[in-house]
Amino acid sequence: MTVVVNVHEAKTQLSRLLAQVEAGEDIVIARRGEPVARLVLCKPRGQRQPDVLKGEIVIPDSFFDALPEEELAAWEGG
Repeated sequence: MTVVVNVHEAKTQLSRLLAQVEAGEDIVIARRGEPVARLVLCKPRGQRQPDVLKGEIVIPDSFFDALPEEELAAWEGG
């Protein structure tokens, strides 16, 4: 079921509305009766995996060479 609330109620009752979203409800925020936005539950991000690409990406030594003057000037806005 979708719950529709006006902007004022959304501003004053945000914590309650977030709890409703966490419980599985969709919340529509309306201005003067017209739907403007929807609060929905975000997908969980999952666990970060450090070094997941270790050994997959190789940066050549030439990456650290000095840039040519004209390219350097372009990066510096000149």
